[in-house]
Amino acid sequence: METVACYFDPMCPWAYRTSLWLREVREHTNTVIDWRFFSLEEVNRTDGKKHPWERPWSYGWSQMRVAAWLRREGQDLVDRWYAACGAAFFERGEQTFTSDGAGAVLASIGLSPSIVSSAIDDPTTSDEVRADHDHLVREHGGHGVPTLVFEDGQALYGPAVLEPPRGPAAVRLWELVQGWREFPDLYELRRPKTGSDLARIGSAFSTYLEARAWRTIETPAP
Repeated sequence: METVACYFDPMCPWAYRTSLWLREVREHTNTVIDWRFFSLEEVNRTDGKKHPWERPWSYGWSQMRVAAWLRREGQDLVDRWYAACGAAFFERGEQTFTSDGAGAVLASIGLSPSIVSSAIDDPTTSDEVRADHDHLVREHGGHGVPTLVFEDGQALYGPAVLEPPRGPAAVRLWELVQGWREFPDLYELRRPKTGSDLARIGSAFSTYLEARAWRTIETPAP
């Protein structure tokens, strides 16, 4: 049985799609997923702007504080929360990044929306999110999500896959990812995005793009 740590930010559509693939891998192998936190708000912060932990509410950071509260009860609860949160935001276009939206996600999995205020009122939840984030940056040069960290200490950014494979195809991709670990000097292999690729990504992410309340630092958005 192998454990893989998956660092994610609930605001990232690519990380969500990777999470769907990882759960499929889990169904067909003995892999255990250890959900960990990484803040895109922090890594993309510009000079002069507040850190996400300095704000009363930060879109991704505050959601991860809720997840940190849940993680104290176990990874299974984080797994259920992330699945519900991702489906609500990326598939149905619900604004999960607000306090009320975060409460609605909790209610959808049978938990009390009051957990949101409990998590935000507890400063140690922010400490836990920051500890995960800082660890990935410090130990593995983490710069984005999804990032996978394996038991041997190797870390891989990705895979960023638009249509998460299922069944044998999911396992095949897992085997390819595992194969990458045989070459520690192989740092990057990337497929360029053509105009048609960007159009397809934009179409697939349309629900998320319409629901979000901000612009990313990248152009185009996908």
